[in-house]
Amino acid sequence: MTAYELYCRAFQKIFYIGQNFWEWIDPKLLKGAGRVMELPALIKSRKIDRVLMVTGPTVTKIGLTAPLLRGLEDAGIFCAVYSETCADPSTKNIEEALQLYRENRCQGIIAFGGGSPMDCAKMVGLAYAYPRKGTKKLRGIQPIMLKGTPKLFAVPTTAGTGSETTIAAIVTDPNTHRKYSVLTPKLRPNYAVLDPELTVGLPPHITAATGMDALTHAVEAYIGKCNTPRTKKAALHAVPLIFQNLEPAYRDGGNLEARENMLQASYDAGIAFTRAYVGYVHGIAHAIGGLYNVPHGLACAVILPHVLTFYGTAAHKRLADLADAVGITCDGQTLSEKAKAFIQAIRGQNARLGIPAGFDCIREEDIPTIAAQALRESNPLYPVPKIINQAQCEALVKTLSISRTS
Repeated sequence: MTAYELYCRAFQKIFYIGQNFWEWIDPKLLKGAGRVMELPALIKSRKIDRVLMVTGPTVTKIGLTAPLLRGLEDAGIFCAVYSETCADPSTKNIEEALQLYRENRCQGIIAFGGGSPMDCAKMVGLAYAYPRKGTKKLRGIQPIMLKGTPKLFAVPTTAGTGSETTIAAIVTDPNTHRKYSVLTPKLRPNYAVLDPELTVGLPPHITAATGMDALTHAVEAYIGKCNTPRTKKAALHAVPLIFQNLEPAYRDGGNLEARENMLQASYDAGIAFTRAYVGYVHGIAHAIGGLYNVPHGLACAVILPHVLTFYGTAAHKRLADLADAVGITCDGQTLSEKAKAFIQAIRGQNARLGIPAGFDCIREEDIPTIAAQALRESNPLYPVPKIINQAQCEALVKTLSISRTS
């Protein structure tokens, strides 16, 4: 083991121990079809009568927020709406939404949409509680934060990010086009609504990409080195649920049972990775997404089997566990055979979901930058099965590139 690898492992161990002193309170759940309409009464019971809803333009355009807005109005709750959130929200989004929160003297926040509105809403609450830090200074690990943030009610409309239960947010700096993460227990929502009816209108390609994002969360959490009994259990529950329900949801958007199971899987995967963390799939996905504007879920789906293959024997035991959980193994198989079967199952599912095997946007001259950005995010924080260096990461990124004409 090199000195750098020792440093990374020591950092991860100290961070793992330090997390035991963090505040870990799960969101309170409203789960089931139509449960979103119980939110106004819940908000009112918390003595909140002025809220900010953070959402996105597409969700607003298709009218998905309209029933809840009417319910809030009927309950006597004023709701300001910020609907300009872009993918992986920019610091500009956060500052605009924060200004709206202040101007309207809001007392709580509703995050309504996919991972981007969730992250934006989380950061609004954090920036409001810590105005002296400023949006751009709130980056990286922020574990020691004593002030309370506004009550946050998370309503996911995709089954993928798990942001309704995580302590993380991803933010984009519009000047550099780089994404960075913010980690603190203060970002975790207080309430989460898992209503499958809100995901029925998702286009198939978004259903596929967000579902594979959830799978990536569960897999990277499980194969990492900072698991707890609970994160293992959550990941082992999420992975089979995704394999069983993602394709039915993709092929029949009105399948409420599959939609509800995917929301549960996404939530479980969020429980797993918010404590056990992710790995190089996410580091590389954020770098490629920031550089080429590739949607995060799609990026993770493409990258996942490549990274798992690159880990080699370092990940075989845990991948074999997942293969067993999914039910794609048989007696007498070695750990290596089971692990490879699991990776092949991911490739097969990607193909059936219309997800490509690689990217045709990667320019060779960008590969060192992509690798450097990915490692800057991942090392030393992510407790990956095998720590890699710049040259190894560049080699890994090269495996993701496919010809534009292939």
